[in-house]
Amino acid sequence: MKKDIHPKDYRFVVFKDMSNGYAFLTKSTTKTRETIQWEDGKEYPLIKVEISNQSHPFYTGKIKLVDSAGRVDKFRNKYKSHFENRTK
Repeated sequence: MKKDIHPKDYRFVVFKDMSNGYAFLTKSTTKTRETIQWEDGKEYPLIKVEISNQSHPFYTGKIKLVDSAGRVDKFRNKYKSHFENRTK
């Protein structure tokens, strides 16, 4: 294994899932400007993430439709007759 290829500036960082508020503390080298007060009363750098194991459908077993610019509606309207025929 090559020497001196891994970063040496690991520090504790809080990652917060913005979709449900779940947060966890771990070590990282990621840079951030924001901080948050953790359960132990100390302030740690904050990394905001859109999805984590607490909100990802693979881990939760729940499927979510994410509508980006009406794409789901466009798809449903385009194939509306196909879906109506299936439900009858």
